[in-house]
Amino acid sequence: MQSNKGITIESVAQGSIAEAAGLRPGDIVCDVNSAPMRDVIDFMFHKDQDELNIGFRRDNTRKKISILSESGADLGLSFKPMKVKICKNNCIFCFVKQLPKGLRKPLYIKDEDYRLSFLYGNYTTLSNITTEEKKRIVEQRLSPMYISVHTTNKTLRNRMLGNPKASDILKELKFFAAHRIRMHIQIVVCPGLNDGRELQSTIRDIYKFHPYVSSIAVVPVGLTKHRKMQLTPMSKEVAQKTIDMVNAFQKRFRKKHGEAIVYCADEMYIKAEAPFPSVQEYGELPQIENGVGMVPLFISQARKLKIPKTIDSKNRVLTITGTSFYPYLKKFISRLAEKENLPVDVIPVKNTFFGETVTVAGLLTGRDVISTLHDNTDNYKVLIVPEVVLREGDTLFLDNVSLQDLEEATGLKVMTTDGTPQGFIDTLAEIG
Repeated sequence: MQSNKGITIESVAQGSIAEAAGLRPGDIVCDVNSAPMRDVIDFMFHKDQDELNIGFRRDNTRKKISILSESGADLGLSFKPMKVKICKNNCIFCFVKQLPKGLRKPLYIKDEDYRLSFLYGNYTTLSNITTEEKKRIVEQRLSPMYISVHTTNKTLRNRMLGNPKASDILKELKFFAAHRIRMHIQIVVCPGLNDGRELQSTIRDIYKFHPYVSSIAVVPVGLTKHRKMQLTPMSKEVAQKTIDMVNAFQKRFRKKHGEAIVYCADEMYIKAEAPFPSVQEYGELPQIENGVGMVPLFISQARKLKIPKTIDSKNRVLTITGTSFYPYLKKFISRLAEKENLPVDVIPVKNTFFGETVTVAGLLTGRDVISTLHDNTDNYKVLIVPEVVLREGDTLFLDNVSLQDLEEATGLKVMTTDGTPQGFIDTLAEIG
Protein backbone atom coordinates (compact mmCIF):
# COMPACT_ATOMS: atom_id res chain seq x y z
CA MET A 1 0.00 0.00 0.00
CA GLN A 2 1.25 3.49 -0.79
CA SER A 3 2.57 5.64 2.02
CA ASN A 4 0.34 8.57 2.97
CA LYS A 5 3.37 10.87 2.87
CA GLY A 6 5.14 10.30 -0.39
CA ILE A 7 5.24 7.55 -2.99
CA THR A 8 7.25 4.38 -2.59
CA ILE A 9 9.65 3.27 -5.31
CA GLU A 10 8.96 -0.32 -6.36
CA SER A 11 11.80 -0.77 -8.84
CA VAL A 12 14.67 1.13 -10.43
CA ALA A 13 15.71 0.17 -13.96
CA GLN A 14 19.26 -1.01 -14.33
CA GLY A 15 21.46 1.62 -16.00
CA SER A 16 18.76 4.28 -15.62
CA ILE A 17 19.11 7.94 -14.66
CA ALA A 18 17.49 7.19 -11.29
CA GLU A 19 19.95 4.39 -10.55
CA ALA A 20 22.88 6.63 -11.41
CA ALA A 21 21.46 9.27 -9.06
CA GLY A 22 21.40 6.75 -6.22
CA LEU A 23 17.68 6.03 -5.83
CA ARG A 24 16.75 2.51 -4.68
CA PRO A 25 13.64 0.34 -4.38
CA GLY A 26 11.90 1.11 -1.08
CA ASP A 27 12.88 4.79 -1.07
CA ILE A 28 9.89 7.07 -0.45
CA VAL A 29 9.83 10.11 -2.72
CA CYS A 30 8.37 12.95 -0.64
CA ASP A 31 8.71 15.96 -2.93
CA VAL A 32 9.97 17.05 -6.35
CA ASN A 33 11.17 20.66 -6.66
CA SER A 34 9.42 21.35 -3.34
CA ALA A 35 6.04 20.02 -4.58
CA PRO A 36 4.71 17.27 -2.25
CA MET A 37 4.03 13.87 -3.79
CA ARG A 38 0.54 12.47 -3.10
CA ASP A 39 0.65 9.82 -5.84
CA VAL A 40 2.34 8.89 -9.10
CA ILE A 41 0.35 11.53 -11.02
CA ASP A 42 2.08 14.27 -9.02
CA PHE A 43 5.41 12.75 -9.99
CA MET A 44 4.40 12.58 -13.67
CA PHE A 45 3.32 16.22 -13.56
CA HIS A 46 6.40 17.64 -11.85
CA LYS A 47 9.18 15.49 -13.32
CA ASP A 48 9.14 17.16 -16.74
CA GLN A 49 11.82 19.71 -15.90
CA ASP A 50 15.49 19.89 -16.75
CA GLU A 51 16.54 19.93 -13.08
CA LEU A 52 14.84 17.81 -10.45
CA ASN A 53 15.49 18.28 -6.75
CA ILE A 54 14.06 15.14 -5.18
CA GLY A 55 13.48 14.81 -1.46
CA PHE A 56 13.06 11.25 -0.22
CA ARG A 57 13.15 9.05 2.87
CA ARG A 58 15.31 5.98 3.32
CA ASP A 59 15.21 4.06 6.58
CA ASN A 60 13.42 7.01 8.25
CA THR A 61 16.22 9.36 7.20
CA ARG A 62 15.48 12.36 4.98
CA LYS A 63 17.75 12.68 1.95
CA LYS A 64 17.90 14.88 -1.15
CA ILE A 65 19.37 14.47 -4.61
CA SER A 66 19.50 16.59 -7.76
CA ILE A 67 19.06 15.16 -11.24
CA LEU A 68 19.94 17.00 -14.43
CA SER A 69 18.36 15.56 -17.55
CA GLU A 70 16.28 16.48 -20.56
CA SER A 71 12.70 17.43 -19.73
CA GLY A 72 10.45 14.39 -20.04
CA ALA A 73 13.31 11.86 -19.97
CA ASP A 74 12.52 8.40 -18.61
CA LEU A 75 14.13 8.24 -15.18
CA GLY A 76 13.64 4.47 -14.90
CA LEU A 77 11.38 4.52 -11.85
CA SER A 78 8.24 2.56 -11.11
CA PHE A 79 6.16 3.06 -7.99
CA LYS A 80 4.00 0.87 -5.79
CA PRO A 81 0.26 1.05 -6.58
CA MET A 82 -1.63 3.89 -4.97
CA LYS A 83 -4.52 3.31 -2.60
CA VAL A 84 -7.67 3.23 -4.72
CA LYS A 85 -10.67 5.38 -3.88
CA ILE A 86 -13.58 2.95 -3.40
CA CYS A 87 -17.02 3.39 -4.97
CA LYS A 88 -19.79 4.11 -2.46
CA ASN A 89 -22.59 3.80 -4.99
CA ASN A 90 -24.99 0.89 -4.99
CA CYS A 91 -25.66 0.71 -8.74
CA ILE A 92 -28.59 -1.51 -9.66
CA PHE A 93 -26.59 -2.97 -12.58
CA CYS A 94 -23.18 -3.16 -10.88
CA PHE A 95 -21.28 -6.12 -12.36
CA VAL A 96 -19.13 -6.57 -9.24
CA LYS A 97 -22.30 -7.17 -7.20
CA GLN A 98 -23.24 -9.89 -9.70
CA LEU A 99 -20.10 -11.92 -9.00
CA PRO A 100 -20.36 -15.18 -7.06
CA LYS A 101 -18.20 -15.87 -4.02
CA GLY A 102 -14.83 -17.55 -4.30
CA LEU A 103 -13.07 -15.41 -6.91
CA ARG A 104 -9.86 -13.42 -6.44
CA LYS A 105 -10.24 -10.56 -3.96
CA PRO A 106 -9.22 -7.80 -6.43
CA LEU A 107 -12.28 -8.67 -8.56
CA TYR A 108 -14.58 -7.44 -5.80
CA ILE A 109 -12.99 -3.98 -5.60
CA LYS A 110 -15.28 -1.26 -6.94
CA ASP A 111 -13.12 1.74 -7.77
CA GLU A 112 -14.50 5.25 -8.12
CA ASP A 113 -11.25 7.10 -8.68
CA TYR A 114 -10.67 9.97 -11.09
CA ARG A 115 -6.95 9.15 -11.11
CA LEU A 116 -7.58 5.65 -12.52
CA SER A 117 -9.88 7.24 -15.09
CA PHE A 118 -7.02 9.42 -16.32
CA LEU A 119 -4.29 6.77 -16.05
CA TYR A 120 -6.08 3.64 -17.30
CA GLY A 121 -9.41 4.68 -18.81
CA ASN A 122 -11.48 3.34 -15.89
CA TYR A 123 -14.96 4.85 -15.83
CA THR A 124 -15.96 7.08 -12.92
CA THR A 125 -19.42 8.41 -12.08
CA LEU A 126 -17.94 11.54 -10.40
CA SER A 127 -20.42 10.87 -7.58
CA ASN A 128 -17.82 11.25 -4.83
CA ILE A 129 -15.45 13.76 -6.42
CA THR A 130 -14.48 16.74 -4.26
CA THR A 131 -13.95 20.39 -5.16
CA GLU A 132 -10.25 19.98 -4.43
CA GLU A 133 -10.02 16.97 -6.77
CA LYS A 134 -11.78 18.85 -9.57
CA LYS A 135 -9.35 21.71 -9.09
CA ARG A 136 -6.45 19.28 -9.39
CA ILE A 137 -7.83 17.75 -12.60
CA VAL A 138 -7.92 21.21 -14.15
CA GLU A 139 -4.53 22.35 -12.86
CA GLN A 140 -2.69 19.18 -13.88
CA ARG A 141 -4.71 18.77 -17.10
CA LEU A 142 -5.79 15.21 -16.28
CA SER A 143 -7.43 14.74 -19.64
CA PRO A 144 -9.16 12.80 -21.08
CA MET A 145 -11.48 11.56 -18.34
CA TYR A 146 -13.75 8.51 -18.78
CA ILE A 147 -17.16 9.12 -17.21
CA SER A 148 -20.21 6.91 -16.64
CA VAL A 149 -23.33 9.02 -17.10
CA HIS A 150 -26.13 6.50 -17.88
CA THR A 151 -28.76 9.23 -17.78
CA THR A 152 -28.85 13.01 -17.33
CA ASN A 153 -32.19 12.74 -15.52
CA LYS A 154 -30.93 13.42 -11.97
CA THR A 155 -33.72 11.56 -10.19
CA LEU A 156 -33.37 8.50 -12.42
CA ARG A 157 -29.57 8.59 -12.30
CA ASN A 158 -29.48 8.70 -8.51
CA ARG A 159 -31.87 5.75 -8.47
CA MET A 160 -29.70 3.79 -10.91
CA LEU A 161 -26.57 4.64 -8.91
CA GLY A 162 -28.32 3.72 -5.67
CA ASN A 163 -27.05 7.01 -4.30
CA PRO A 164 -29.62 9.72 -3.49
CA LYS A 165 -26.80 12.17 -2.68
CA ALA A 166 -25.00 11.89 -6.03
CA SER A 167 -24.33 15.28 -7.59
CA ASP A 168 -25.99 16.54 -10.77
CA ILE A 169 -23.91 15.04 -13.58
CA LEU A 170 -24.80 17.87 -15.96
CA LYS A 171 -23.15 20.36 -13.60
CA GLU A 172 -20.02 18.21 -13.45
CA LEU A 173 -19.82 17.89 -17.24
CA LYS A 174 -20.38 21.63 -17.59
CA PHE A 175 -17.52 22.33 -15.18
CA PHE A 176 -15.03 20.14 -17.05
CA ALA A 177 -16.12 21.42 -20.46
CA ALA A 178 -15.72 25.01 -19.24
CA HIS A 179 -12.15 24.13 -18.25
CA ARG A 180 -11.44 22.35 -21.54
CA ILE A 181 -11.07 18.85 -20.08
CA ARG A 182 -11.74 16.18 -22.71
CA MET A 183 -14.27 13.50 -21.78
CA HIS A 184 -15.32 10.09 -23.08
CA ILE A 185 -18.81 9.18 -21.88
CA GLN A 186 -20.37 5.77 -21.22
CA ILE A 187 -24.11 5.06 -21.07
CA VAL A 188 -25.05 1.59 -19.81
CA VAL A 189 -28.55 0.98 -21.17
CA CYS A 190 -30.97 -0.85 -18.87
CA PRO A 191 -34.20 -1.64 -20.78
CA GLY A 192 -37.25 -0.08 -19.18
CA LEU A 193 -35.16 2.46 -17.28
CA ASN A 194 -32.86 4.64 -19.36
CA ASP A 195 -33.57 3.45 -22.90
CA GLY A 196 -35.93 4.95 -25.49
CA ARG A 197 -36.81 8.59 -24.88
CA GLU A 198 -34.62 8.77 -21.77
CA LEU A 199 -31.61 7.68 -23.84
CA GLN A 200 -32.50 10.15 -26.58
CA SER A 201 -32.69 12.99 -24.06
CA THR A 202 -29.41 11.91 -22.43
CA ILE A 203 -27.50 11.90 -25.72
CA ARG A 204 -28.89 15.35 -26.56
CA ASP A 205 -27.83 16.72 -23.17
CA ILE A 206 -24.32 15.27 -23.36
CA TYR A 207 -23.82 16.42 -26.95
CA LYS A 208 -24.13 20.04 -25.79
CA PHE A 209 -20.64 19.70 -24.32
CA HIS A 210 -19.02 18.71 -27.61
CA PRO A 211 -16.15 19.03 -28.55
CA TYR A 212 -14.97 18.52 -24.95
CA VAL A 213 -17.18 15.45 -24.88
CA SER A 214 -15.20 13.59 -27.54
CA SER A 215 -17.21 10.37 -27.68
CA ILE A 216 -20.32 8.70 -26.26
CA ALA A 217 -20.55 4.89 -25.96
CA VAL A 218 -23.97 3.25 -25.68
CA VAL A 219 -23.49 -0.14 -24.00
CA PRO A 220 -26.09 -2.86 -23.21
CA VAL A 221 -26.32 -3.82 -19.55
CA GLY A 222 -24.37 -6.96 -18.66
CA LEU A 223 -26.25 -9.41 -16.45
CA THR A 224 -25.06 -12.62 -14.81
CA LYS A 225 -27.16 -15.42 -13.33
CA HIS A 226 -25.96 -14.32 -9.87
CA ARG A 227 -27.67 -10.91 -9.98
CA LYS A 228 -30.07 -10.08 -7.18
CA MET A 229 -31.76 -7.06 -8.78
CA GLN A 230 -34.58 -7.80 -11.19
CA LEU A 231 -33.34 -6.13 -14.35
CA THR A 232 -34.61 -6.71 -17.87
CA PRO A 233 -31.99 -8.13 -20.26
CA MET A 234 -31.31 -6.38 -23.55
CA SER A 235 -33.63 -7.94 -26.13
CA LYS A 236 -33.14 -8.09 -29.88
CA GLU A 237 -35.96 -5.59 -30.40
CA VAL A 238 -34.65 -3.02 -27.90
CA ALA A 239 -31.11 -3.43 -29.23
CA GLN A 240 -32.28 -2.71 -32.80
CA LYS A 241 -34.30 0.33 -31.69
CA THR A 242 -31.25 1.62 -29.83
CA ILE A 243 -29.06 1.16 -32.91
CA ASP A 244 -31.64 3.00 -35.04
CA MET A 245 -31.67 5.89 -32.58
CA VAL A 246 -27.88 6.09 -32.49
CA ASN A 247 -27.73 5.92 -36.30
CA ALA A 248 -30.03 8.96 -36.49
CA PHE A 249 -27.75 10.93 -34.15
CA GLN A 250 -24.65 9.80 -36.08
CA LYS A 251 -26.11 10.99 -39.38
CA ARG A 252 -26.75 14.44 -37.95
CA PHE A 253 -23.39 14.67 -36.16
CA ARG A 254 -21.40 13.56 -39.22
CA LYS A 255 -23.12 16.17 -41.35
CA LYS A 256 -22.30 18.90 -38.84
CA HIS A 257 -18.92 17.80 -37.45
CA GLY A 258 -17.58 15.14 -39.79
CA GLU A 259 -17.57 12.52 -37.03
CA ALA A 260 -20.16 10.23 -35.43
CA ILE A 261 -19.44 11.17 -31.77
CA VAL A 262 -21.91 8.56 -30.43
CA TYR A 263 -21.39 4.81 -30.98
CA CYS A 264 -23.05 1.56 -29.98
CA ALA A 265 -20.91 -1.13 -28.37
CA ASP A 266 -20.28 -4.27 -30.44
CA GLU A 267 -22.50 -6.26 -28.09
CA MET A 268 -25.47 -4.11 -29.12
CA TYR A 269 -25.12 -5.21 -32.77
CA ILE A 270 -24.66 -8.82 -31.70
CA LYS A 271 -27.82 -8.76 -29.58
CA ALA A 272 -29.73 -7.08 -32.42
CA GLU A 273 -28.32 -9.58 -34.92
CA ALA A 274 -27.47 -6.53 -37.01
CA PRO A 275 -24.47 -5.96 -39.30
CA PHE A 276 -21.58 -3.93 -37.96
CA PRO A 277 -20.64 -0.56 -39.44
CA SER A 278 -17.30 -0.50 -41.25
CA VAL A 279 -14.33 0.16 -38.99
CA GLN A 280 -13.80 3.51 -40.74
CA GLU A 281 -17.06 4.78 -39.22
CA TYR A 282 -15.54 4.52 -35.73
CA GLY A 283 -12.97 7.22 -36.42
CA GLU A 284 -10.00 6.82 -34.08
CA LEU A 285 -11.79 4.10 -32.06
CA PRO A 286 -11.89 6.27 -28.92
CA GLN A 287 -13.62 3.64 -26.76
CA ILE A 288 -12.34 0.39 -28.21
CA GLU A 289 -11.35 -0.84 -24.72
CA ASN A 290 -15.04 -0.50 -23.85
CA GLY A 291 -15.95 -2.97 -26.61
CA VAL A 292 -16.78 -0.27 -29.17
CA GLY A 293 -15.37 -1.26 -32.57
CA MET A 294 -13.34 -4.30 -31.49
CA VAL A 295 -15.14 -6.74 -33.79
CA PRO A 296 -15.19 -4.41 -36.85
CA LEU A 297 -11.46 -3.81 -36.34
CA PHE A 298 -10.80 -7.57 -36.17
CA ILE A 299 -12.86 -8.17 -39.33
CA SER A 300 -11.00 -5.41 -41.17
CA GLN A 301 -7.57 -6.66 -40.07
CA ALA A 302 -8.47 -10.25 -40.96
CA ARG A 303 -9.49 -9.26 -44.49
CA LYS A 304 -6.25 -7.40 -45.13
CA LEU A 305 -3.96 -9.95 -43.50
CA LYS A 306 -1.52 -11.81 -45.73
CA ILE A 307 -0.59 -15.25 -44.45
CA PRO A 308 3.17 -15.95 -44.72
CA LYS A 309 3.90 -18.99 -46.88
CA THR A 310 6.58 -19.95 -44.37
CA ILE A 311 3.91 -21.15 -41.92
CA ASP A 312 3.55 -24.88 -42.41
CA SER A 313 2.22 -26.27 -39.16
CA LYS A 314 2.11 -30.03 -38.90
CA ASN A 315 0.49 -29.83 -35.46
CA ARG A 316 -3.29 -29.65 -35.34
CA VAL A 317 -4.23 -26.49 -33.45
CA LEU A 318 -7.34 -25.67 -31.44
CA THR A 319 -8.45 -22.30 -30.11
CA ILE A 320 -11.39 -21.06 -28.02
CA THR A 321 -13.50 -17.92 -27.64
CA GLY A 322 -16.81 -16.69 -26.20
CA THR A 323 -20.07 -17.42 -27.98
CA SER A 324 -20.62 -13.82 -29.18
CA PHE A 325 -17.28 -13.56 -30.99
CA TYR A 326 -17.33 -17.15 -32.26
CA PRO A 327 -18.97 -16.48 -35.69
CA TYR A 328 -16.36 -13.83 -36.55
CA LEU A 329 -13.37 -15.83 -35.35
CA LYS A 330 -14.80 -18.93 -37.06
CA LYS A 331 -14.81 -17.13 -40.41
CA PHE A 332 -11.16 -16.19 -39.97
CA ILE A 333 -10.20 -19.69 -38.80
CA SER A 334 -12.06 -21.25 -41.75
CA ARG A 335 -9.95 -19.19 -44.11
CA LEU A 336 -6.79 -20.48 -42.46
CA ALA A 337 -8.03 -24.06 -42.62
CA GLU A 338 -9.48 -24.05 -46.13
CA LYS A 339 -7.53 -21.49 -48.16
CA GLU A 340 -4.20 -21.58 -46.36
CA ASN A 341 -4.28 -25.29 -45.57
CA LEU A 342 -3.48 -24.71 -41.89
CA PRO A 343 -4.89 -27.32 -39.47
CA VAL A 344 -6.74 -24.96 -37.13
CA ASP A 345 -10.17 -25.26 -35.47
CA VAL A 346 -12.14 -23.08 -33.03
CA ILE A 347 -14.65 -24.05 -30.34
CA PRO A 348 -17.08 -21.64 -28.62
CA VAL A 349 -17.19 -21.83 -24.84
CA LYS A 350 -20.54 -21.31 -23.10
CA ASN A 351 -20.29 -19.40 -19.84
CA THR A 352 -21.98 -21.60 -17.26
CA PHE A 353 -20.11 -19.87 -14.42
CA PHE A 354 -21.73 -16.44 -14.92
CA GLY A 355 -24.65 -17.64 -17.01
CA GLU A 356 -25.06 -18.08 -20.76
CA THR A 357 -26.19 -14.46 -21.19
CA VAL A 358 -22.54 -13.54 -20.55
CA THR A 359 -21.00 -14.22 -23.96
CA VAL A 360 -17.70 -12.31 -24.10
CA ALA A 361 -14.37 -14.13 -24.08
CA GLY A 362 -12.93 -11.90 -21.36
CA LEU A 363 -15.26 -13.41 -18.73
CA LEU A 364 -14.61 -17.08 -19.46
CA THR A 365 -13.38 -19.21 -16.60
CA GLY A 366 -10.83 -21.98 -16.71
CA ARG A 367 -13.38 -24.51 -15.49
CA ASP A 368 -15.76 -23.73 -18.34
CA VAL A 369 -12.91 -24.00 -20.86
CA ILE A 370 -11.83 -27.38 -19.45
CA SER A 371 -15.43 -28.62 -19.40
CA THR A 372 -15.98 -27.56 -23.02
CA LEU A 373 -12.77 -29.18 -24.23
CA HIS A 374 -13.54 -32.48 -22.53
CA ASP A 375 -13.65 -35.15 -25.26
CA ASN A 376 -12.89 -32.46 -27.89
CA THR A 377 -9.10 -32.57 -27.88
CA ASP A 378 -8.44 -35.74 -29.87
CA ASN A 379 -5.98 -35.28 -32.75
CA TYR A 380 -4.93 -31.81 -31.52
CA LYS A 381 -1.49 -30.96 -30.18
CA VAL A 382 -1.73 -27.27 -29.31
CA LEU A 383 -4.37 -25.03 -27.71
CA ILE A 384 -4.19 -21.27 -28.35
CA VAL A 385 -5.83 -19.16 -25.65
CA PRO A 386 -6.60 -15.42 -26.09
CA GLU A 387 -4.82 -13.32 -23.46
CA VAL A 388 -8.06 -11.50 -22.68
CA VAL A 389 -9.28 -14.49 -20.63
CA LEU A 390 -6.29 -14.16 -18.29
CA ARG A 391 -5.48 -11.69 -15.56
CA GLU A 392 -3.24 -8.99 -17.04
CA GLY A 393 0.39 -10.03 -16.87
CA ASP A 394 -0.50 -13.39 -15.34
CA THR A 395 -1.38 -16.97 -16.31
CA LEU A 396 -4.61 -17.26 -14.27
CA PHE A 397 -8.23 -17.29 -15.36
CA LEU A 398 -10.88 -15.47 -13.30
CA ASP A 399 -11.46 -18.59 -11.20
CA ASN A 400 -7.73 -19.06 -10.46
CA VAL A 401 -7.34 -21.96 -12.90
CA SER A 402 -3.87 -21.62 -14.41
CA LEU A 403 -2.57 -22.33 -17.90
CA GLN A 404 -0.61 -25.21 -16.38
CA ASP A 405 -3.87 -26.61 -14.97
CA LEU A 406 -5.35 -26.31 -18.45
CA GLU A 407 -2.41 -28.19 -20.00
CA GLU A 408 -2.70 -30.99 -17.44
CA ALA A 409 -6.47 -31.28 -17.91
CA THR A 410 -6.41 -31.32 -21.72
CA GLY A 411 -3.05 -32.89 -22.49
CA LEU A 412 -2.41 -30.06 -24.96
CA LYS A 413 0.44 -27.59 -25.14
CA VAL A 414 -1.13 -24.21 -24.29
CA MET A 415 0.01 -20.99 -25.95
CA THR A 416 -1.44 -17.48 -25.80
CA THR A 417 -2.26 -14.83 -28.39
CA ASP A 418 -3.11 -11.14 -28.16
CA GLY A 419 -6.44 -11.72 -29.90
CA THR A 420 -5.64 -9.90 -33.15
CA PRO A 421 -5.45 -11.68 -36.54
CA GLN A 422 -1.75 -10.87 -36.79
CA GLY A 423 -1.17 -12.06 -33.24
CA PHE A 424 -2.83 -15.37 -34.03
CA ILE A 425 -0.63 -15.85 -37.11
CA ASP A 426 2.46 -14.97 -35.09
CA THR A 427 1.51 -17.63 -32.53
CA LEU A 428 1.02 -20.20 -35.28
CA ALA A 429 4.47 -19.32 -36.62
CA GLU A 430 5.95 -20.06 -33.18
CA ILE A 431 4.37 -23.51 -33.16
CA GLY A 432 5.98 -24.50 -36.44
